[in-house]
Amino acid sequence: MLRYAIIIEKAADGGYGAYVPDLPGCIGMGATHEEVVQNMIEGIKFHLDGLKEEGLPIPSAISEAENLVIEYAA
Repeated sequence: MLRYAIIIEKAADGGYGAYVPDLPGCIGMGATHEEVVQNMIEGIKFHLDGLKEEGLPIPSAISEAENLVIEYAA
């Protein structure tokens, strides 16, 4: 089992985009948060299959993501 961090960004049109820092070029989009997550699961598998077919190494999952809560007075 592999575990990759994904970064999810809300788009101006209300949809979502996502990418995997440890897998350059592996991106996905979706109309909802749930859809982009599902698309990323499929996209990561597709990306890894492509690397395997090309005889390339599977990158290690080294990135982490965290949400920070910061007190800030403007």
